[in-house]
Amino acid sequence: MKFTSKIFTALFATFAAAAPLMAQDVVDPAAAAGDTGDTAWILTATALVLLMTLPGLSLFYGGLVRSKNFLSVLIQCMAIAGICSVLWVIVGYTLAFGPVSNGILGGGLNWMLLELGNVREGLNIPESAFAMFQMTFAVITPALMVGAWVERARFGWVVAFSALWLLVVYAPVTHWVWGGGWLSGLGVLDFAGGIVVHTTAGVSALVVAIMLGKRIGWPKTLMLPHSPALTVAGAGLLWVGWFGFNGGSALAATDDASAAIINTHVAASVAALMWIVIERIKVGKSTAVGIATGAIAGLATITPAAGFVGPGASIIIGAAAGLVCFFAVSLVKNGFQIDDSLDVFAVHGVGGILGSLLLALFIADGFGGVGYSEGMDFGGQFVAQLIGVGTVALWSAIATFIIGFGISFIIPMRVSEDDERDGLDIASHGERAWDLD
Repeated sequence: MKFTSKIFTALFATFAAAAPLMAQDVVDPAAAAGDTGDTAWILTATALVLLMTLPGLSLFYGGLVRSKNFLSVLIQCMAIAGICSVLWVIVGYTLAFGPVSNGILGGGLNWMLLELGNVREGLNIPESAFAMFQMTFAVITPALMVGAWVERARFGWVVAFSALWLLVVYAPVTHWVWGGGWLSGLGVLDFAGGIVVHTTAGVSALVVAIMLGKRIGWPKTLMLPHSPALTVAGAGLLWVGWFGFNGGSALAATDDASAAIINTHVAASVAALMWIVIERIKVGKSTAVGIATGAIAGLATITPAAGFVGPGASIIIGAAAGLVCFFAVSLVKNGFQIDDSLDVFAVHGVGGILGSLLLALFIADGFGGVGYSEGMDFGGQFVAQLIGVGTVALWSAIATFIIGFGISFIIPMRVSEDDERDGLDIASHGERAWDLD
């Protein structure tokens, strides 16, 4: 007993003597906290970006499909959010933003982000805040593609495809542009995701739409949105959430964030107005779905340039978005007869590419932009942007085809004709969105 007591006393004394050193070695609270204002803004922006997917994108897309497929859209968006969040923690964040880089993929972070107490290098926010903010981008990007395969894709295939696509397409491209990879070394600029988010999702969505084929009866059968009201509500949530998407990409509570937000709002406003003016001229009426779609086109197009240009340029970019994306919708569906059901490529893909290229002009200080980096001019920046867009589009298309085709050997891409006619709500999930009895 006395011997045990002596051992306990000795161990306690050793621990007490070492405690001050251990406290210093574990974490210095002041060093780990970063700037509280910047951290608070990034956490707020994180919530806003998640709001874009849940429920913004879900309602925007859900209102555009027929009522028998409404729940399937919501379930797909939520399932994608779940699987991509888990994968982001396990490996996605390391591949995209790991401190060790070979130009293609990141590495070097502890597995499963076990240590997030330190301030993110080069920023004044904790690693955990940065990782979570970027996670919401990793969630919404594959969710954008849901609009291309609605009403006919098999649920299991959707989840498996989105998971692999995150690791094979999204994470590498994120590293190339934002994680210190080879495209950033060429001078490619993308403030908040025109290339990383909208080009990857838009091009991949187009490839999947071609692989899946047309919905039964399309385009001869009229497939009207079952609830334009929900679509407008979803667009409103996306619009507000986009302030976090673009403003948060400044990664600090500074004038860069406020400039990105005002540019975002102005471009969306102009694009929405441009869309309904064109509708009025072409079909004689301005529609709720039209103004909502126009706003999203403006938001997607300003995204790569939001923090680099002035408000005057955002007006021009917004007008270009409304005009170009409107006719891109018609070209894809009527010209090429591709059933990209909810116009993911025409709005997000074309918008993201357009904004990424216009950035090269409007970043000039003569247009109120932040100016070119040392050694760059319009020609050099435009070439860099063109290389970035072209490379990412090509990689997205090739990888999407391989992933989608490969998974189809295990899980068929498309539901049966009977299930498609019955609607995915009942056929795939055994529920109805609306019980009007």
